[in-house]
Amino acid sequence: MKNLRIAFIPLVRTTFDVALANEMIRMAREALISAGFELNGPSAAVSDLPSAQAAAADLVSTDVDMLLIFQATFADSTMVTALTENVNVPVFLWAVPEPWTGERLRLNSLCGINLAGHALTLRKRKYDYAYGLPQDPAVLRKINSLAAAGSLWRRLKSARLGVVGEHPVGMDSCHLDEPQLQNIFGVQVIQIELAEIFARARRIPVEVINRTRTQLDARLDNLAALDQAPLNGTLGVYNALKEIALEKNLDGLAVRCWPEFFTEMGCAACGAMSMLSDGFGQSTPLPCSCEADINGTLTQLIIQWISDSPAFGTDMVGVDEAQNRIALWHCGLAPLSMADPNSQPHGGIHSNRRVPLVMDFPLKPGNVTIARISQSTGSLRLILGKGEILAEPKPFSGTAGTLRLDCSAHEFLDLLMREGLEHHISLVYGNYCDPLQAFADLIGLPILTIGEQEVTP
Repeated sequence: MKNLRIAFIPLVRTTFDVALANEMIRMAREALISAGFELNGPSAAVSDLPSAQAAAADLVSTDVDMLLIFQATFADSTMVTALTENVNVPVFLWAVPEPWTGERLRLNSLCGINLAGHALTLRKRKYDYAYGLPQDPAVLRKINSLAAAGSLWRRLKSARLGVVGEHPVGMDSCHLDEPQLQNIFGVQVIQIELAEIFARARRIPVEVINRTRTQLDARLDNLAALDQAPLNGTLGVYNALKEIALEKNLDGLAVRCWPEFFTEMGCAACGAMSMLSDGFGQSTPLPCSCEADINGTLTQLIIQWISDSPAFGTDMVGVDEAQNRIALWHCGLAPLSMADPNSQPHGGIHSNRRVPLVMDFPLKPGNVTIARISQSTGSLRLILGKGEILAEPKPFSGTAGTLRLDCSAHEFLDLLMREGLEHHISLVYGNYCDPLQAFADLIGLPILTIGEQEVTP
């Protein structure tokens, strides 16, 4: 996640070695800036309660992702409690070790965060911490995870998700529980009628459809060979969904894709959702889920924002226990940027309804994070795991790939069925488990880690 903003507040007590403390502060600043963080906060160390209260007043009007209190020396907890009292961002306490010389205790930094941690715990205020030197990469990774979690938390509070239609009968895993989403994540849900999308799609000018077609011709090699009427229908749907997302300031869409797109529009919605999820013709990707799966869209938005890259919602349609493989598939809505670079993406027809447009390509090989905001217990929790998309032929038509998880395929299948998990899982390329775990802990969301026991914050 880019452009993370940290309120950096160094603390000192002047009876300790201030010169050494200031050197630690300088090195910590340089390490954070070199790691790409934008720092806010006072230029000088805070050494008394009035200065801490002044810094706290400034923090209230400062838009940051995390408050980092750098305990350069020991200090009692009054400054920390003043700094954190009215700030609703994640708190990170950082202490530095010093050599055991048998001489003077020059900083006593660890005792400072110990005292601060106790004070915050009494006040039921969550925090994370590190005990390490400014150059320690493990410390910087930990800071990055919590700052990314804070940024995600802040953005979700103003997120708006559109739900087009209702989930199909029998798809209980796509049920919308709007109060839970609002209470836990802060997201707002906007209801949109299918009829409005259909009417808009039919009004899209021919020249707009042709322009979209020309752009898509640069990515797919066979559009001319497809049935042109349903192909144009999908391109009209893409433009209609893009229009309404812009008008309503939406960050994602959950679309009832069947049966009405086939029976009333005569085309597949899959290709349109693939283009939107990839950011095709837009300033940023707009994650989309089929079957009006709002929790799927929310999961995709979360991992997209954490990773700064498109996400994909997929079914798990096969388990090969002997070779430890899982088949991932969806009709054809994976983002085009996920296509294996050694394979030319095609425009395809829906496997059951036999009309375009769906995307047809194997997923590119690489490490992935898989996640799901699950409601299988009636309360929300985060399902989280990681694995690798293998460099293998796709197992089925559409957008598909073969996944090998960190746990065995048998363990995954047993977890899927015994926990009654949803049939959709979301994935993004890269390993983002640490910031996602930090985010879940921050908002009090239970975690079910694939291959491990459940962790409840």
